[in-house]
Amino acid sequence: MDLLKRQTPCNMPVKVVQFGEGNFLRAFIDWMIDEMNRKVGFNGSVQIIQPLDKGLSDMINAQDGLYTLILRGIADGKLVEDTRVIESVKGCLNAYTEWEKAMETFRGADLRFCFSNTTEAGIEYKAEPYTPGVTQTTFPAKVTALLYERFKAGLPGLIFLPCELIDKNGITLKKHMIQYATEWALGADYIDYIENANTFCCTLVDRIVAGYPRATADAICEKLGYKDNLLDCGEPFHFFVIEAPDDVEKELPLREAGLDVVFVKNQAPYRTRKVRFLNGAHTATIPAAYLAGFDFVDEVVADPFFGKYMRTLLFEEVYPTVDLPDDEKTAFASAIVERFANPFAMHRLLSIALNSVSKWEVRVLPSLLDYLKIKGQLPKVLSFSLAALIAFYRNEGGTGLGRVNAYPVADSDGIAAFFEEQWKNNEIPALVRNVLARTDFWDMDLNTVPGLTDNVTANLKNIMADGVRLAAGALF
Repeated sequence: MDLLKRQTPCNMPVKVVQFGEGNFLRAFIDWMIDEMNRKVGFNGSVQIIQPLDKGLSDMINAQDGLYTLILRGIADGKLVEDTRVIESVKGCLNAYTEWEKAMETFRGADLRFCFSNTTEAGIEYKAEPYTPGVTQTTFPAKVTALLYERFKAGLPGLIFLPCELIDKNGITLKKHMIQYATEWALGADYIDYIENANTFCCTLVDRIVAGYPRATADAICEKLGYKDNLLDCGEPFHFFVIEAPDDVEKELPLREAGLDVVFVKNQAPYRTRKVRFLNGAHTATIPAAYLAGFDFVDEVVADPFFGKYMRTLLFEEVYPTVDLPDDEKTAFASAIVERFANPFAMHRLLSIALNSVSKWEVRVLPSLLDYLKIKGQLPKVLSFSLAALIAFYRNEGGTGLGRVNAYPVADSDGIAAFFEEQWKNNEIPALVRNVLARTDFWDMDLNTVPGLTDNVTANLKNIMADGVRLAAGALF
């Protein structure tokens, strides 16, 4: 069976540079660019830059940027399915071995847009020296150095649309880039260029993407008639909120292509709704559900107990913390349950669990604090989720936890090492106090939240003694 390859070269100009080659961006942004090319003559290709030293660049280039996207789900009780080859990606550069080519990309005359998805932890500032001709370490440092090449070439600025799920992602990226440019002494003119010649949009993205269908990939390729090592699967639902000046919509005709995209002056209400309901439900449920023996999201929703766990979280604990009309909240929360129950999504819990510490701080903690403020007591499920998170980061099997063997926990080396050291050297009460005290994790000392330390300690003891299902069962 032949590998998926282009029959003719991709001759569309590179209008988009994209940091991140993962499943989500390929099923969301690159699909949208493909839609604009097909429907409204956007005539632009995407040059991906792999931001880490290891990734999918070799596989992407082996297939000339092509890959098959399968969108499947249930809408109004009916099966919806769309399978197509996405042709918008020109190729992928490895920032660590092809930095010169990355600089050439930023000097491209047709380049207009920069998208990214480097996880919540990706838009960060860490002091590092400027290394001309060699890749920088953090994503904001990389793009600061690359945009400097564009500035020196006398080219107009870009429109930045970061898709990382942090509040004010565009503003935060801009702030870090100015900080790097200042510390690297790249000059007042370049800082003014960042500030005034470029547009930084705050965005919100929404589509559940399962990624590569490991269990059925061979059968899918047999049916397609070609080998595709980059198969990507997601749900039909999509929603993109872009906070931007009016001229951005004119340059980026997403709505004209029929996509569910809104351009707004303030995306905060949409962000709060999505982050707290959808992402919060994921992050607050997955550690407990995985420890209970589940591997996929639809299994969790279908389980009588964990289905109740998730619905309690959504309709009783997150619901009162979101300041929107009741009918809108009810409809959105109900749609989430339907989307999570999608049997085609094959959304692996361990994939969602990537960088769970930073995700819990962004997605779950605000709901917990607001619920406490509104109700005068801690929310049972949201509080339990922190204990389950600490248990999950223990990264060891045990018959009482529903996982006999150790399992991979994907987070930064520093966070993983911290939890390993804490579990090795402390009893549960001290362990909980030390975890909650990490202001760099939570942006506050969680031991100062009334009752939370004792609550998490008690729940964690129950998890380790009885297993997560029995411990969670005591909540109801």
